[in-house]
Amino acid sequence: MQCFVYRSSLKDGLYVYLVEEEGLEKLPGPVLKQLGEPEFAMSIDLSKRKSLGHEDITTVRKNLADQGFHVQMPRSIEHLMEQAARESRKDPK
Repeated sequence: MQCFVYRSSLKDGLYVYLVEEEGLEKLPGPVLKQLGEPEFAMSIDLSKRKSLGHEDITTVRKNLADQGFHVQMPRSIEHLMEQAARESRKDPK
C-alpha cells in the first residue's frame, strides 16, 4: 500500500497520510484548517514496512483503508504530560 505524507505549515509535528497523492481536497475541513498550506514530505510503501517511527502501522493502514487518510498529531503534548508525571512522582525534600 503506497501512501503520501504531507506536513502542516502551521503545527510542528502534524502530518497527514493519504492514499491518493492529490487527495487533500477529500480531507475534513477541520483537518485542512490545521494543515495550513500542506507541504509534501514523502511517499511510503507500507506493504514493505513492519513499523513506522511515530505511529502504529496497523492503525495507519486501517485508517487509510477505511477513510483514505490518517492524521499524526504533534508529540509535544505527550512530552509535556510525561514531564508532568515525572515531576509528580518526585519525593518532596
